[in-house]
Amino acid sequence: MLKCLIIAAGKGKRIRKISESKPLTEIYGIPLIERVILTAHKVGINEFVVVTGYNGSKVRKYIDKVKKTKEIKITHVINNEWDKENGLSVLKARDYLPDKFLLLMGDHLYEENILKNLMAQDIKEDEVILAADFKIDEQHFIDIDDATKVLIEDGYIKDIGKNLQKYNAFDTGAFLCTPAIFEAIEQNKRENNDSSLSGAIKVLAEKKKARAIDIGRSFWIDVDTVEAYEKAKEFLLHKIEKKSDGPISRYLNRPFSRKLTKLFASTNLTPNTISILSFLIAIVSAVLFFFKGYIPLLLGGILAQFSSIIDGCDGEIARLKYLESDFGGWFDAVLDRYADGFLLAGLTWHSYIQNYSAFRLLAGLFAITGSFVNSYTADKYDSYMKKKTEGHYFRIGRDVRIFIIFLGALFNIPIVALVALALIMNIENLRRIWILWNASKEELKK
Repeated sequence: MLKCLIIAAGKGKRIRKISESKPLTEIYGIPLIERVILTAHKVGINEFVVVTGYNGSKVRKYIDKVKKTKEIKITHVINNEWDKENGLSVLKARDYLPDKFLLLMGDHLYEENILKNLMAQDIKEDEVILAADFKIDEQHFIDIDDATKVLIEDGYIKDIGKNLQKYNAFDTGAFLCTPAIFEAIEQNKRENNDSSLSGAIKVLAEKKKARAIDIGRSFWIDVDTVEAYEKAKEFLLHKIEKKSDGPISRYLNRPFSRKLTKLFASTNLTPNTISILSFLIAIVSAVLFFFKGYIPLLLGGILAQFSSIIDGCDGEIARLKYLESDFGGWFDAVLDRYADGFLLAGLTWHSYIQNYSAFRLLAGLFAITGSFVNSYTADKYDSYMKKKTEGHYFRIGRDVRIFIIFLGALFNIPIVALVALALIMNIENLRRIWILWNASKEELKK
């Protein structure tokens, strides 16, 4: 089982305006060190070695809370020479890492893909592999004077350091290592009086034992300045989008839900609590639909759309704070189905009492049936599309459904909204069936 070494011994002078302890610098209520641990845990790491130094007792006390609540195995290593080169922190952990391991910085944030790709590499017994960022002309948030630069040729590291004049990548601080890194640190310290991690990589590079992989478009950041801290907050907010977002969620709801999520993140509200809040708002909306007149209809429509925006916040908070759970996703889906049923029943009744036409009841029946089947088919459809494509994919779902209800209420045309829902939802269901049917035929051919 692959272990992960995290070095978090430094002082972090340039971020002291925000926090006295760099590893405990909070972003949306979660300290940096916890975000590093939980990101690695999400990609399959269950055992960690964490090296602490400056303000170490406080950092270790917090890590122990993470260890207990998340049920992760974490071993503490203390580096009393934390004010010296970072290679010493790596060396201190030598006895706990007899095999290959992942090495991360305690103040860097990474997209999960970076770690997944790094862990998937075939590595020889005496090698080290760096996850390198070749987007050197795009990383405007990076302090060029302080960044560790890398010169890479044909996949091998030729040179590394902060003062390189010729370079084509940045060091992200994420490595797949073998115990050869310890020997390299000791050799560099002995021969050059240098115990830095970069110096050790140079030693391995001279032997052609230091390779690099390109992280592509994936994002990482070293949170060592106030500017980088703000950039990290921005990145995390945009990272919480889902591939399955429909057009209304992506372009209309998310800009608003992100702002609300920033507020919710500073509270103790859980994703399940937010799901209940969204459900209750939808119920109030549905009750208003049962009253005659334009004002109750309009207010109900506005509340329905607001509940749809709030409904996006529970998942955002879950992803932002590492609170995702199978129960939470299922619970949210159950509440959504009840909310949809009440909303469509209310809209159908409001339309019916305008002229007591059986056609309006029939339209409502097809709208409700199509909407529920739309929700039922979503899981299998989303699973298939997520495997097929890396980015967003076409999807008509609840976000579109609620928005049509809102438009029907806004323009006082509930029957038009019901007919539109009946047609759009059922056509979407047939489209999904067609796609999945063709996919099953392709599988049978294989």
